[in-house]
Amino acid sequence: MFERLQGIEKRYREIEEEMARPDALANLESYKKLAKERAELKELAELFREWRKRSEEALSAQEILRSAQEEDMRALAKDETILLEKEKERLESLLKEKLLGKGEKQAKSMFLEIRAGTGGEEAALFARDLFSMYMKYAENMRWKTEVMTISLSDLGGIKEVILMVEGKDAYSTLRYESGVHRVQRVPQTEAQGRIHTSTVTVAVLPEPEELEISILPDEVRIDVFRSSGPGGQHVNTTDSAVRITHMPTGIVVTCQDEKSQHKNKAKAMRVLRARLKEKMESEKEQEMSDERRKQVGTGDRSERIRTYNFPQGRVTDHRIGLTLYKLQDVLNGDIVAIINPLIAHFQSETLKKG
Repeated sequence: MFERLQGIEKRYREIEEEMARPDALANLESYKKLAKERAELKELAELFREWRKRSEEALSAQEILRSAQEEDMRALAKDETILLEKEKERLESLLKEKLLGKGEKQAKSMFLEIRAGTGGEEAALFARDLFSMYMKYAENMRWKTEVMTISLSDLGGIKEVILMVEGKDAYSTLRYESGVHRVQRVPQTEAQGRIHTSTVTVAVLPEPEELEISILPDEVRIDVFRSSGPGGQHVNTTDSAVRITHMPTGIVVTCQDEKSQHKNKAKAMRVLRARLKEKMESEKEQEMSDERRKQVGTGDRSERIRTYNFPQGRVTDHRIGLTLYKLQDVLNGDIVAIINPLIAHFQSETLKKG
């Protein structure tokens, strides 16, 4: 943990030196980025400096305690040592808390992407169930939600939906929902009552600020076409649907739920920025695949983070070995009993790595 803090304090010092240079304002864009990074590091760096100062003072007090001959001086040094050690513990606890927050991506809003995986129509029907579960949870948390795009199956299931969620700690709360969710139940499409296994993939992406991700006009191809599916009188009468292709990466985003082409384009650009940021961060971390593949895998039945077993009324999160026999409550949005242990587990893992 302290190695990470030393690195943060060193970078903070470097930024201060760069911003203090006479020519720092010559490149205003670069200066803004430095100022933003400095603001992000300020609290941790200054807390660490305070902890280091108290540590040095505690060592000095201990030295006086060992070497002092007079009883009064020894008593004063002892009291000072106790007070400084308590202050060190308080600062250490605060640093740990702030470092965990620093380790998590912060975002004002995020995108929750749900896609039907293996299992055809049954997978799409379960994707609808998961969408409903997250919507109810978001409502309980008083978060703002907006459907960016949705594609329905023939039986009313969901092939794909992208949900924007905006609210305090929404991303840090839901980020561990990313992965393959497996369902075991008798599908509506099964005539003989046999239990089937299907999968749905979930990805959670923080929405970047426009300043973070710059997209040049010549990097994208924008195609417009007529919307399909539910949508009222404007469906198939105007070219309001928008498909944006990011040429350098091949990322494609489609939005068709708004009647306005302009609104669909704005929504698609927001999703595209989130996917580009995700890709850039993955490359920065030198991962073999981008963040989406790490999160959702291929959608194969064997790659799962959680299983929803309907015959037993059971939900199991395989990452932390947690099993709850309250499936219906979970599907009704009561997922706190899963969310909180997951957050505690991954925060603990983060501190171990630190």
